[in-house]
Amino acid sequence: MARPRTPAGRARRTNERLAVEYPGTAKDLCELDHSNPFELLTATILSAQTTDVRVNMVTPVLFAAYPTPEALAVADPVDVEQIIHSTGFYRNKAKSIIGMANALVDRFGGEVPRKMADFLTVPGVGRKTANVVRSVAQDLPGLPVDTHVLRLSKRLGLTESDDPVKVEHELGAMIPAKERGVFSVRVILHGRRVCAARKPACDRCVLADFCPSAGTFA
Repeated sequence: MARPRTPAGRARRTNERLAVEYPGTAKDLCELDHSNPFELLTATILSAQTTDVRVNMVTPVLFAAYPTPEALAVADPVDVEQIIHSTGFYRNKAKSIIGMANALVDRFGGEVPRKMADFLTVPGVGRKTANVVRSVAQDLPGLPVDTHVLRLSKRLGLTESDDPVKVEHELGAMIPAKERGVFSVRVILHGRRVCAARKPACDRCVLADFCPSAGTFA
């Protein structure tokens, strides 16, 4: 099979290969445990600067104590801080998730919004977090761009930008809307398991035969 010569061609080939390597929907592949959009929104905010494994250790206790936005909105910050302490930056995160819950209650009837513009008015929520919830829990188009997506996109020659918003739009133009979320999740998984930041395992990468960066790492 000929090597794709354009960023769009490499994006399509990447999408095809990773779909085989990591089968399933965005919800199937998401490594943050959740049962509804509110739980995923909370977990995604908590996942900053820590691992999904660590978040999954604290969210069962958190959601047992505060199962709804209404419950979390009136939580004592100190109690929340104690539960999420191990995720790091726990004071800021407690403030963010309590603020998020209040925004949902005050402005959205206790529901997680669906429009990007509404998401971006919620404390602790940026485009990446909004896109995670939209694509994984709400079955809406969304392409979260995290450090893994940025790194792999540049290594694969899909973009030259370091701006997550620009990369989101560039990749979105190459990937069908309904596949953007699961594409992002698969790229993230591949970044975690194969294409690591310091020492990518090009020898076992399913993208190596067309990746411009394959074999260039010392």
